[in-house]
Amino acid sequence: MTKQRSDSPEIEPFQGPAGGWGSVRSLADILPREHVGPEALRELTRQNKPEGFMCVSCAWSKPADHHPFEFCEEGGKATAWELTHFRTTPEFFEQHTLSELRGWSDYDLEQHGRLTHPLRYDCDSDKYVACAWDEAFDHIAATLKPLDPKSVVFYSSGRTSLEASYMYGLMARMYGNQNLPDSSNMCHESTSVGLKAAIGVPVGTTQLKDFKECDAILFFGQNVGSNAPRMLHDLRDCRKRGVEIVTFNPLKERGLERFTDPQNPIEMATLKETAISTQYHQLRAGSDLAAMMGICKFLVAWDDAAKASGGQPVLDHDFIAQHTTGAEDFIAAVRAADWTEIERETGLPRGDLEKAAKVYAEAKAVLAIYGMGITQHVKGVENVRMLVNLLLLRGNIGKPGAGPTPVRGHSNVQGQRTVGITEKTELVPVEKLEKQYGFTAPREKGLDTVESCRGVIDGSVKAFVGLGGNFLRAVPETQAMEAAWPKLRLSVQIATKLNRNHLFPGEVTYLLPCLGRIEADVQASGPQAVSTEDSTSCIHGSRGKVTPASPHLLSEPAIVGALAKRLLPPNPNVDWDAWVGDYSRIRDAIEETYPAAFEKYNERLFTPGGFWKGNKAAERIWETESKKAEFLVPSDLSATGFKDEQGRYRLMTLRSNDQFNTTIYGYHDRFRGIKGTRDVLLMHRDDIAAAALAEGQIVALESDAGDGILRRREGLIVTPYEIPRGCLGAYYPEANVLMPVEHHAEQSHVPAAKSVPVRIAA
Repeated sequence: MTKQRSDSPEIEPFQGPAGGWGSVRSLADILPREHVGPEALRELTRQNKPEGFMCVSCAWSKPADHHPFEFCEEGGKATAWELTHFRTTPEFFEQHTLSELRGWSDYDLEQHGRLTHPLRYDCDSDKYVACAWDEAFDHIAATLKPLDPKSVVFYSSGRTSLEASYMYGLMARMYGNQNLPDSSNMCHESTSVGLKAAIGVPVGTTQLKDFKECDAILFFGQNVGSNAPRMLHDLRDCRKRGVEIVTFNPLKERGLERFTDPQNPIEMATLKETAISTQYHQLRAGSDLAAMMGICKFLVAWDDAAKASGGQPVLDHDFIAQHTTGAEDFIAAVRAADWTEIERETGLPRGDLEKAAKVYAEAKAVLAIYGMGITQHVKGVENVRMLVNLLLLRGNIGKPGAGPTPVRGHSNVQGQRTVGITEKTELVPVEKLEKQYGFTAPREKGLDTVESCRGVIDGSVKAFVGLGGNFLRAVPETQAMEAAWPKLRLSVQIATKLNRNHLFPGEVTYLLPCLGRIEADVQASGPQAVSTEDSTSCIHGSRGKVTPASPHLLSEPAIVGALAKRLLPPNPNVDWDAWVGDYSRIRDAIEETYPAAFEKYNERLFTPGGFWKGNKAAERIWETESKKAEFLVPSDLSATGFKDEQGRYRLMTLRSNDQFNTTIYGYHDRFRGIKGTRDVLLMHRDDIAAAALAEGQIVALESDAGDGILRRREGLIVTPYEIPRGCLGAYYPEANVLMPVEHHAEQSHVPAAKSVPVRIAA
């Protein structure tokens, strides 16, 4: 394996654009490193295209008029990572105990390659040993049956297909619980809660075509260059036709500054760049509420002046009167908001917010694009609601080129919720499921991610079944979670590669290897296809063709179906074997449960660009309690949930452009100029001086949550960076050790990873 970490890390500013030759070189590096063959190049030409496969990385939309290469640097890395020729076989585990492997890095664990056989943990040797599939399923079911269903968690990763997700959610409910946390609980649950309350739908209202019709974009807290690079093509096209893009983000992210299109020969030959943001405002972490309040203050003041002078209104009064409620209280709160507090909280001068407000006021159709910089705060739901407030003031929901545009992470994290992966009864048609399958569905709210963590720590959760993901690494409270995990009666992990969660066994532990989405999935009726939903609510078919990494792998639907058959009593209304033999039957069942979203599901599966499931708010039909879009008066101008004090910093956990969520592809964060290490602490130069620190000094961070628990992250290199004063940056998931499980968004329970209270220790 190629060495990635370095004893002498390099930290030097990167001068190039997003995309361009840097992107090409990065992809050229990983392909030979994974020893992939010609099939990888063939598959890259099929990625995100009709009759091809949907990227296993991000959930950005796939256009009908696709590019010759419809993948980005991160998507190409994800494909190479899955198609790697490295293998983690039973012989590997004969040579390594789990205690030893806990000393390996995240990168080294996954880099060792694809899992090839089902495995059982042997506590006497502290090793995984190969086992038969039937043995695994029988033992898992026998262990689950005596347990109280309320004590069992069924987690799923956002990579899981719609078909497997539907089966998984049904199995859990038929077993007796709705303990169905997923990746959304850790990122965009604040969106699901906030948008649902404000406009009646839990997802964004826009589609790709709206990028062609907007004349301004507001961008909040999302690193497009690393987390959804294909969107850069849409942003570039917008800029080419003069669309203003106003960005609010604590860090300067290269993808939001400038971009060279790797698929444009002229741009590549001439090194031509497109400037993306026309305004870039580096506000303090967690101050988006205050920034949006400042913009609203300008809008309301200008509207008041226009009304007094008989000029053109700035607010859309007709829309507000016809379609909204709560505007009067909100506008009163806007007028009362204090400019001194807004400027102190954001760290921005009033003039910067005035420039942003002017762009918004003059635009006829505005997209508001955002990511976890909005959602992962204690006031994350209020952040989302405030963004909706801003859009409602000028009628920017439910018309072409306008609306909230949350950028989802995992490739099907939004789709899982659509087909029932949720702990909330109100989001699932339980009566229809009961009629369809002849059982009594649970009505009690299930456990979300934070509640599952609490349950693991306090012992009330007895079993955990993970359909993909790296739960133990992704969640907060790392030390307490790792200490409590071995007390579980059962731990089951369904995965393609080894990760850190697999190294903490319960009393009974199985590691079950599954097919990847790019691999051929052949069942009784022949080759199968699966489907996913992107960030814009479009459904896409996906068909793998690559020879599986091992003949011993099973597909996710096959694993869920086999387990369900053994765990649940026979039910004449559910033929698990038939579903596994022909996935089109699963899609027929999904269509029966959700007819409005999945009409003619199988017939439309490979529609170029996907088929849209519809969105009532996009039609200005508001399925809220009031039947109108609802303004909300925010409770605070800071979303952090804690007060600024001497020596306390706001820590943002970050992803590099050499990782996707917990998967680390390498140790080169090209855009930030950091190579050979992930042990960095990004600080403003003035903060370094004020704290009497020096560039390159090794320090630790300690949690400053005030709960008396010592949480500490050691060995961080003090690194000067263009970051707002009072804010720090460190890499996720390594910094999760600093985050208390109770430091989460109100209402949504999303871990508040973008503003964690910490202090610097020697």
